[in-house]
Amino acid sequence: MTEHPGAGAGEQSQHPGQHMSAEIAEQPAVFDGLLTDRSALTEVARRIAERGPRFAMLAARGSSDHAAIYAKYLVEVLLQLPAGLVSPSSTTLYGAQPDLTDVLLISVSQSGGSPDLLEVTETARRNGATTVAVTNNPGSALNTAAEMSVDIGAGTEQAVAATKTYGATLLTLYLLIDAIRGGSAEHALRLPELANRTLAPSEELDEAVRRYRFADRVLTTGRGYSSATASEAALKLAETSYLSARSYSGADLLHGPVAAVDTETAVLALCSSGKGGAAMKEVLETVHERGAEICAIGSAASTVPCAHAVDLPESAEEVAPVLEVLPVQRLALALALERGEDPDRPRGLNKVTRTR
Repeated sequence: MTEHPGAGAGEQSQHPGQHMSAEIAEQPAVFDGLLTDRSALTEVARRIAERGPRFAMLAARGSSDHAAIYAKYLVEVLLQLPAGLVSPSSTTLYGAQPDLTDVLLISVSQSGGSPDLLEVTETARRNGATTVAVTNNPGSALNTAAEMSVDIGAGTEQAVAATKTYGATLLTLYLLIDAIRGGSAEHALRLPELANRTLAPSEELDEAVRRYRFADRVLTTGRGYSSATASEAALKLAETSYLSARSYSGADLLHGPVAAVDTETAVLALCSSGKGGAAMKEVLETVHERGAEICAIGSAASTVPCAHAVDLPESAEEVAPVLEVLPVQRLALALALERGEDPDRPRGLNKVTRTR
């Protein structure tokens, strides 16, 4: 769930899902805006590169935590730096005060309003870290607490379920980390065009919605960069359709959970071209043998055993999650509507979740 306080977050939409639908459709334009003006982001990247951090840490909650998983892969692969995800309770509940000299902390929060992330960032800065806030709210407390900040520029989001803010966060993190290594964002330049193509109607996606309408449980899976998309997919299906959805890395899936897969299991697999997608083939062969109905999403979807292949345009593997999540969001939206729910207003959820 996003934490961004949209202006209409507490209002019922005129038609179920209209906000979520509109915000999914806005993403190509949001991506274009991020790519058009990268001057502020590039300056933050320059300052980080000058300091030469020896380690990177990422702090986030909810959907932002899945974006942080993606960023962890980017840091480890593109920057060749060790990276880890922060456990905020180490600071907020247990009072840990680690020495973070020469450590880069990137705090990711669409709203910039989560108290635990604020405390983690303040503590890290006092203990020597270079702190950067990545948010959709330039005036947030988190932006003030961090030494530097980057705006994801998605605009107000009214649906409770994060869509355009999540996509914009992914792209912002890619652009930031690519710029730290001195990159030119070349792999991201066609994303607005590719996103438009990805959002075109898909008969395979529509059929998956019809088949998954009566599912009780869904398993989502991916490898490498796409493991972040799998995690986000499980969250989206749980918060909009109230499905029992679990996410596993393709590797972890074979280490036990596959025993629970049978003909009653719906499986959503992220399979884009590259090393991560190639590693999914053996996994999905095993899942397929157990009789599960598989919907594969990605530029390599047609290369794996599945009942529904939602093929996406080819892109560099490191930016594939920016595209992969678009049909995932459309699937969550359509499935919620088919099940008679309003994905703009999931029961028991608010736009801003405050944790400590």
